[in-house]
Amino acid sequence: MDFWQRYRAIDARDPRFDGQFYTAVRTTGIYCRPSCPARTPKAGNVTFYETSAAAHDAGYRACKRCLPEAVPGTPAWNVRSDIAGRAMRLINDGVINRDGVEGLASRLGYSSRQLNRILSHELGAGPLSLARASRAQTARTLLVSTSMKAADIAFASGFSSVRQFNETITEVFAMTPSALRATARHQQATARTAVASTALTLNLPYREPFDPGVFAFLAVRAIPGIEEGSSTSYARTLRLAHGDARFRVDYDAGSPGRPLRLTIGAVDLRDLASLLSRVRRLLDLDADPVAIDTSLAADPRLAASVAAAPGMRMPGAVDPQELLIRAMIGQQITVAAARTALVQLSACGSESLVPADGLHRLFPTAADIADTGFQLLRGPQRRIDSVRAAAAAMAAGDLDFGYGDDLAGLQAKLLPLAGVGPWTVGYVAMRVIGAPDVFLANDAAVRNGIRSLAQASDDNAGGAAAAADGLPADPIAPDSLSPDFREVSPWRSYATMHLWRAAAAAQSAARTMAARPKTAASKKVTT
Repeated sequence: MDFWQRYRAIDARDPRFDGQFYTAVRTTGIYCRPSCPARTPKAGNVTFYETSAAAHDAGYRACKRCLPEAVPGTPAWNVRSDIAGRAMRLINDGVINRDGVEGLASRLGYSSRQLNRILSHELGAGPLSLARASRAQTARTLLVSTSMKAADIAFASGFSSVRQFNETITEVFAMTPSALRATARHQQATARTAVASTALTLNLPYREPFDPGVFAFLAVRAIPGIEEGSSTSYARTLRLAHGDARFRVDYDAGSPGRPLRLTIGAVDLRDLASLLSRVRRLLDLDADPVAIDTSLAADPRLAASVAAAPGMRMPGAVDPQELLIRAMIGQQITVAAARTALVQLSACGSESLVPADGLHRLFPTAADIADTGFQLLRGPQRRIDSVRAAAAAMAAGDLDFGYGDDLAGLQAKLLPLAGVGPWTVGYVAMRVIGAPDVFLANDAAVRNGIRSLAQASDDNAGGAAAAADGLPADPIAPDSLSPDFREVSPWRSYATMHLWRAAAAAQSAARTMAARPKTAASKKVTT
């Protein structure tokens, strides 16, 4: 977006752009979100920044009225596959907190000096400033959403000391931590006064609309003991850098604001920022659904599906290594068959140190699978050997991939593995790095989804033609559209989600139709 496109967005107070850029006003020394209700500043006094860290470094403080940190993140870090986008995915996952700037730079293949120069040029702030802004955002969320002690919040947010925490909050927000906590619109109930540092409940911000189909996607693939899900909730155990964690997300469409409530049952405070980032990635909460749906709806093959399910999300992954194993086991078989195989494999996983609510086991590590877990798998020996070899490579450190990779990097790392083809790489790219423009052309469910949508379109067109008494058909003929849906680029991953949904709906309808004659016959015999 250029300057005037952004200026029109702030003049319209459009909330869709919250988190995608920040507006700094020279005459006030304040930066705001685009939807800030304050009077629109003169264009000559405005500077736009890609990140809040850049605004901090330029000497601006956060607006107390619109709280620009209390917004979803930008989808740009998934759309962008350059160093800046890859670095931001890793920073949000807490890499600098764990490994420092040197660790971040080594993961990206650059020196720390060169990385600092690239990020300062692209984003207006270096890696330390970007990490500091991320810590401040996490701290603000915890201050206004929980009753945690300020000292616990300091370390949970990644600060090295309480003093550093106090200084940063005061500098960024022009308020002390206690004053910032007092701004919470809804004070937390006191029923949980004994809340430990490992038990929290937060509301997750997102952009409307939100389609809860992402919960159904995760639920049908859930492994008992490790995960559980429904049409509006998802819970699981998870292994993080400093210990085991457990969380649950619930969507309440009937409450004001339709909140997404995250309940963290257990987590080491040092892993909290990483957990929050991974949950957001899992549910694709930084997406811009209006922009995506507008592009998809322009394709006549997808228009009806988009209208029926606006705000479709692309599920991510909370553990890249786990996702690769699941993808390799699930390729070329049904979702139900893959789930059965994964349930068998899960027996070699360790017991969680924080069990509760039926979640008591962790997904097996790569070492677990390479040592003994592969023996629990059934099916072609070649596939079992491929899974074992990939697990062994990950366990030995020979195969290292994650949120900081781009599509080309994933291809270079994964395609040489036996049993890994373009479908597996594409699926991993969609779910691990959030690649928005992957189209799995050879996927059976994608092909079924295309046929299902085409059939529905033909039926609707036939009815419309009959009603119109001979009026000409839609001027956009199917032959004019590409089979790989390039017309909706760069959002073909979301087109894939719509096609999977259409295929699942058609399969469910077919099962229902197949069961009806049996039910009728049964009733006849009974009577």
